[in-house]
Amino acid sequence: MRRLLGLLIALFSLLVAALGVAGYYLWNSLSLSHTHGKSEEVFSVSRGQTTDHVITALEKEGILESKLPLRLYLKLQKPSLVVRTGDYRFPSPVTPLQVLEILARGGEEHGRLTVVEGWTIFDIARAMAGIPSLRISEKEALALLKDPSSIKDIDPGAANLEGYLFPDTYFVQVDTTAPELVRSMVARFKSVWSRHLEKIARAASMPAHQVVTTASVIETEAKLASERPLVASVIYNRLRKGIKLSMDSTVVYASKLAGKWKDDGIVYKSDLELNSPYNTRKYRGLPPGPVGNPGLSSLKAALAPASTNYIFYVRDPDRNDGAHSFFANSSDFDKAVKKLRDWEERQRKAGLR
Repeated sequence: MRRLLGLLIALFSLLVAALGVAGYYLWNSLSLSHTHGKSEEVFSVSRGQTTDHVITALEKEGILESKLPLRLYLKLQKPSLVVRTGDYRFPSPVTPLQVLEILARGGEEHGRLTVVEGWTIFDIARAMAGIPSLRISEKEALALLKDPSSIKDIDPGAANLEGYLFPDTYFVQVDTTAPELVRSMVARFKSVWSRHLEKIARAASMPAHQVVTTASVIETEAKLASERPLVASVIYNRLRKGIKLSMDSTVVYASKLAGKWKDDGIVYKSDLELNSPYNTRKYRGLPPGPVGNPGLSSLKAALAPASTNYIFYVRDPDRNDGAHSFFANSSDFDKAVKKLRDWEERQRKAGLR
């Protein structure tokens, strides 16, 4: 028994000694300076990269001599570290612990592009041209956005990328190119489509083109998420009855395509008279393609409209949040339109419009 106890004590002592030696060598490795030739270069971390992916890339770039000490240290000490998107610079020489400190502080965000729900390719092209590091003009950006090749697998009939540039915030690093940025917007849409919508659309026998086009109209017509299924029901009810959609958002898009939109929020008589298939005041059915880039709630509404008999809606002047009133008959709708016009006239006289 004594021999067994002695053996256990000896083994425990050896284990403690081994752990001490391993700890010493680990700490020594973490504190050892490494000289590299990348101190003047920017190391960019993109959205979605894991900590392990970043450390592996740092080893590949020669900024870390070996990723193993840092990986082991992170497993033991900081398993929850998340490396934030941004641009990083690492001095030379640098220790693995200093690399970790720099990563923990977070990188410099070089730029970002926030695609707002309902934005068109024209809005996105303008925003891209405003990011200096992309070095691209609005015309050049628009040309990229008019190339539908990257979404032909989802929508073979697409004329451009309208509707397939998912609203989100995209980080633009110093080395991000304009084509890469466009690809990331399309990739984001594809991810959302496959995760949340594809199975439902397939079950409903609705092609992506129909879903996205309908959703884009919903997005530009309904400000409130709660109203989007109701607007969707109006669209489908009017289509079913053969009634023109007569929705101003499609007229605005037709005007933008024709290069005639004055960008002052007013739909002019000349806009209403445009001979464009996007002008749903003139032509029945959905427009031939999306009129903006819808968010997830509008895409879901296109696939799951409310069950109503509504065929009209008009802004509710009693509310200031963009809410609408919905109607199943023209007489009630006409009364609501008159109420809105009277309110607008009072606002005009009061100098509020």
